Amino acid sequence: MCAYRVLVVDDSAFMRKIITDLIVRDESFNIVGTAANGKEAVEKVKELQPDLVTMDVEMPEMNGLEALPLIMAAHPLPVIMLSGINEQGMKETIMALEAGAFDFIRKPSIAHAQDIEQVSKALLEQMHTAMQAVRSRLERKEANERKAALEQAKKVPQEKPTGQAVTEKRAGSQASIDKPPVAPSPAVSTQPKRDAGKSVPAAAKQETKRQQSGTSVTAGRIEQPAAQPSKSVQASTVQKKEDLSKGMGRTPGKLNSSNTAADKSLHGKDKVGLVKPEPRKTVSSSATPIPAAATPPVTAPTVPAAPKGFSLKKGVHTSSFRKLVAVGCSTGGPRALKTLLERIPGDFPAPIVIVQHMPPNFTRSLAQRLNTLSPLRVVEAEQGMTLETGTAYIAPGGYQLRIVPGAGGKYTVSLKMEEARNGHRPSVDTMFESLLSLTSLERHLVLLTGMGSDGAKMMKKLYDAGVQSTFAENEETCVVYGMPRSAVELKCVRHLLPMQEIAPKLVQVVK
Repeated sequence: MCAYRVLVVDDSAFMRKIITDLIVRDESFNIVGTAANGKEAVEKVKELQPDLVTMDVEMPEMNGLEALPLIMAAHPLPVIMLSGINEQGMKETIMALEAGAFDFIRKPSIAHAQDIEQVSKALLEQMHTAMQAVRSRLERKEANERKAALEQAKKVPQEKPTGQAVTEKRAGSQASIDKPPVAPSPAVSTQPKRDAGKSVPAAAKQETKRQQSGTSVTAGRIEQPAAQPSKSVQASTVQKKEDLSKGMGRTPGKLNSSNTAADKSLHGKDKVGLVKPEPRKTVSSSATPIPAAATPPVTAPTVPAAPKGFSLKKGVHTSSFRKLVAVGCSTGGPRALKTLLERIPGDFPAPIVIVQHMPPNFTRSLAQRLNTLSPLRVVEAEQGMTLETGTAYIAPGGYQLRIVPGAGGKYTVSLKMEEARNGHRPSVDTMFESLLSLTSLERHLVLLTGMGSDGAKMMKKLYDAGVQSTFAENEETCVVYGMPRSAVELKCVRHLLPMQEIAPKLVQVVK
């Protein structure tokens, strides 16, 4: 059995020992080295070529956020960040996720054995998911390369051996000198039918003209040249090249799929050392949700007299609207949300409600970070908050969020500390479900990258109830193609697009 190679990075020798002991419980992984800071981690990655890295966020000399881009440039691979719960650690964790980290977990509390066990389970599940994503990406890349090779082979005619081609050329030239062109009898003609009545030089001239024009004449009709390989196929041989084909949805229930290859050449083997199987056209989701890590008790948010950030962004902010956008995401979500919200204008005529699977306090750091990047104002949702246009609301970790009708035709946020749904609190299904009764609103649903299937079931219910504006991120740009795939399999996605195309299409549809 071939185990995946892991590098553990932490400035605490005691924490390195704990993380190492947690990882080696699973025979699928093998610790190939450790590092005490980011600088040492960069050197060890180059030297040891691991398949995966676990890395502390806060370290001396060079922290995890500073080391991450250097590691990804030298040897792209999944990096799982270990974050403390202090404010600085949370901010840097969010930035690391934007910079390409696969995911993060909280550092375990050494004083609580139960917390260590919960962190261990979450860490190993993330590591397995990361390596599964690597395998899927490599299989997709290989499939695209095979497809491109086949299309190229069909496009390029078979060439004759050099000696034979020269002999035929000389023979044809001599024939054209010895006698004038005469139309041969059909019974004795040795030329293809389309060359009947032509001299060899004339046929060669027409062949040259055909090659220059890109068309061929066959039996009196013009045939267009073979289709060029699509840009998405050509892009499969270039790392992180974004050359996207666009899809326009016109009939309910029909997918508009635009694909791009954002694959990375990652070092990894199947743990049993087998040749990778051919990719399947339809893949059933087998990923399981990550259980929520133990977190300190938090109190229910309350509406402040003047919510922070509400006066800092320009744009039209009104509680009178007839359109609403609801977004769900998980693993890879912070980076996807950055891409989405950066491309939506501040005068967007609808509120955007977001559920991102994340522990308490981290969602506040996420909202604050996105607020500095987006033309929209972005806030962590609070109990009783009235929704307004030009604003994105992120559900706080530890609460289930619903949208409910309020006084005067307004809509407000409802937060409750209910049990986890689909293993998550907040849950996308819970938020989507609250939209079922809001039939006076034009609702637009979006599912981005994420593990599991949260959100797909309720997207299907809303779709069957008449909500036809449904979006999902396609497999090529997803960090984990779980949640979107589940919705696609339920046949409730109208626009299946790469991440970079979702915001422009959403703005077009909503406006």
